[in-house]
Amino acid sequence: MKKKFIHYILCLGLATSLTSCSNLLDLDPEGTLTEQSTFTNYNNFISYAWQFYGTLPGYSNAVPDAEVNGDLFAKAQANATSDWAWQRMVVPSTSNDYSNPFVQIRSINVLLDNIEQASQLSEPEKKHIRSIGYFFKAYQYMDLLNKFGQAIWVERTINDGDTDVLYGTPGTRDEIAAHIVEMLSYAGENIKENGDGPNTINRKVVMALTARFGLREGTWRKYHQLKDAEKYLKLSTAAAEKILSSTIPLLSNYDLLFNSESLANVAEVFLYKQYELNQITHGLASLARNSSGRWDLTKKAVDMYLMKDGKTRWVSPTFAGDESAYTEFRNRDTRLYFTIPPPYKVKMGKTNMLWEYSDDPKDREYIDLMATLSDDKHKTLPWMNWEGLILKEEPHYVDFTNGQPYSVSYTGYRFYKFSNKINRIQNVDINDAPIFRLGELLVGYAEAKYELGEINQQIIDQTINKLRSRAGVASLELTAIPPDPKRDETVSPALWEIRRERAVELMGEGFRFDDLRRWKKMDYAITQKLGRYITKGVDVPANTPIPVENGQTKGYIAYEGKAPSPFPEYYYLYPIPAAELVQNKNLKQNEGW
Repeated sequence: MKKKFIHYILCLGLATSLTSCSNLLDLDPEGTLTEQSTFTNYNNFISYAWQFYGTLPGYSNAVPDAEVNGDLFAKAQANATSDWAWQRMVVPSTSNDYSNPFVQIRSINVLLDNIEQASQLSEPEKKHIRSIGYFFKAYQYMDLLNKFGQAIWVERTINDGDTDVLYGTPGTRDEIAAHIVEMLSYAGENIKENGDGPNTINRKVVMALTARFGLREGTWRKYHQLKDAEKYLKLSTAAAEKILSSTIPLLSNYDLLFNSESLANVAEVFLYKQYELNQITHGLASLARNSSGRWDLTKKAVDMYLMKDGKTRWVSPTFAGDESAYTEFRNRDTRLYFTIPPPYKVKMGKTNMLWEYSDDPKDREYIDLMATLSDDKHKTLPWMNWEGLILKEEPHYVDFTNGQPYSVSYTGYRFYKFSNKINRIQNVDINDAPIFRLGELLVGYAEAKYELGEINQQIIDQTINKLRSRAGVASLELTAIPPDPKRDETVSPALWEIRRERAVELMGEGFRFDDLRRWKKMDYAITQKLGRYITKGVDVPANTPIPVENGQTKGYIAYEGKAPSPFPEYYYLYPIPAAELVQNKNLKQNEGW
């Protein structure tokens, strides 16, 4: 697999020479001869296609940064509120959200346009390569449709004289969605069952993308009052069922989905981005260990994690209150412990890399718990920074660092889901990143079946309850759903629990903002972002500047005020960049911007 990554890097150089455009209008006609000499045999096509894998998300700041626009995340930096939630968005002059997909689409079209001219390819090979191109082209158009609700359809490689495409009329949502379905359907029927070897686009990956698209498009249409919602929801369930027709085992340890040196033999991960020391690394795992680039979860996010008895903290008799960090975390869904560091305190040893238990037995409760759930390469306590310096305690507040300025939090719920102690070198992290995985498919399938009116206990057992079982949480029974006083009354108890499971299972993976947009639930979701309950003079010094809700000396941390409401209707779609509107008079700005 390491050779594949070296191969991929080399191919990027080749691809750049063939597709040197920096945006949709920056065309470079030279390369005709290069294309003719390059696209000759099967291996050359596959080598060229490796560049497309680089567009799939791995571990970068962009993923948790996007989560801040929803209700469950806060940027752990001073005054770093969401421009979406606080209604500060303006029409940009240019935007990578708009231009980058078209750059990739041009590169993909170069591949597609050369398939039929390649005499050395057999018909099955042509169909397979075309399927790869269609997969990635569909992926890019899905992104454009999700954000902008419209896009210019580019059928072939654009040349200098193709003004009809460059300055054409964008396709409607119906037209672009139909193109996406057509491409994914072709790929699903014609791609090689096992792709081109491990960790490549294969039939299962195509089905996973199809299920994702069908759910997103179907629910967008339902809640935004557009036609054909059922058509896309059925597309989603049909694709998911093709994967679920065979038994796929779940990894017993949720944390290892995100903090493994290799995901090569993890059956529930269909495609992942591989990182290798001295080849391709990232810095996301380091950010929870140092003094910058942090993210927090909100109080609302933590309250979504169920107690082990399957009830919410509001009604479960096993919940002992949240005025103490220790009681708040007791008897909870184990995914919480892998997402936010549990509370503890230790005494420093003879050096700042050594520690001893404190004199209070309660301070080691979660140290002992995490020793049973993890190991020293992953998430045992006490936590340490990238240099190996021991963190004395959690929660660890930015305005009360106790002499340790790293691994701090504003809300008191520091996000560390993607962090580990595998490679203790700052910003040189090598844990692999899942791109398509079974957990997403299961929660998506349950949601789509509910929206179709086809949910039943068997499907819940096949999906939600498998994930709950791994998390040590009691099963969901449709005939006896525990009450949730915080439920949105416009959402049924069953759908509420399905959406809760989605939020918890996919926490921090970049889905929440888009989920709220497709459900048209930003008004309900965007409220004041609060943190832990603290008592000044007990949990933190009495004179700490940590703000508490309503200016009290005890209560929930409140660095952010209340976001304005209502959420504007037109904010559900992104604005078309102004420069694009100037260049193409056929483009029309999304209504309201």
